[in-house]
Amino acid sequence: MHLSDHVPIPRRAIGKVVIITGCNSPLGMGRATAHQFARNGARAVYICDYVDDHLHLHVDELNELYPNVDVHARTFDAGDEAGVKAVVAHAMQTYGRLDVFFANAANSGTWKEVWEMEVDEFERTIRTNLTSVFLAIKHAGPAMQVTSRDKPYSSGSIIATSSTAGLRSNGGSTDYSAAKAGVVSLVQTACYQYAGRNIRCNAIAPGMTHSGMTEPVFYGPARERGTLHKVGQLCPLRRGAVADEIARVALFLGSDEASYVNGQVWAVDGGLSSGLPYKLGSMA
Repeated sequence: MHLSDHVPIPRRAIGKVVIITGCNSPLGMGRATAHQFARNGARAVYICDYVDDHLHLHVDELNELYPNVDVHARTFDAGDEAGVKAVVAHAMQTYGRLDVFFANAANSGTWKEVWEMEVDEFERTIRTNLTSVFLAIKHAGPAMQVTSRDKPYSSGSIIATSSTAGLRSNGGSTDYSAAKAGVVSLVQTACYQYAGRNIRCNAIAPGMTHSGMTEPVFYGPARERGTLHKVGQLCPLRRGAVADEIARVALFLGSDEASYVNGQVWAVDGGLSSGLPYKLGSMA
């Protein structure tokens, strides 16, 4: 018998119905967050992505680990209004409530100089990273206001993935950074537009995090060069994050423990955004 056998499993999401976008990657924050909510007693978790080659594997894994949680896989573009509207409608028709929407869909942008970028490339990045958050806020908010015997008052938590690139310049491509800065403004504005309805809107701004998005852009190339140990060296913790470190913050923001946290951006970046990155000895 282990000491952990006597430690109760936390139940920070008891009875909650949760929708998460950007869940396909086995390395990603979406998948990790689904596990956190399921482990903490959610009633239902919707894992969504426009690519579904791993989604059903995640469903099998979640069902095996958390048999009392209803797990649904949905394939749609998070920047498509019909898709977002449909998944919210399904949750309401099935459970009569929606408690958490984690708008986590993202891509890394084009990585082109701004003068080389095509308008359609810019708009595609905005659609995935920013329009998707707008649609989540638009459709999740009204659903969260629906009351019933099971949910006697309006309440809910909308969480969006921003980035340190949305807080400071030079952290990402032009289109990606602009989109992530827009996410910050969206949650700040939306929290006032939902004032008096007990619906909280917050964002998470991850720093360098190992995920399906960063693997081909940062981690993979660094591994090939033999410089993987240098990833994340600009932040005070001298490392990158793993997805679960972001997921635990998403769980908190979606839980009742965060009941007075609203309109905020939580930088989960190892301290990167707290100062100006520099190389010791090269400031003069």
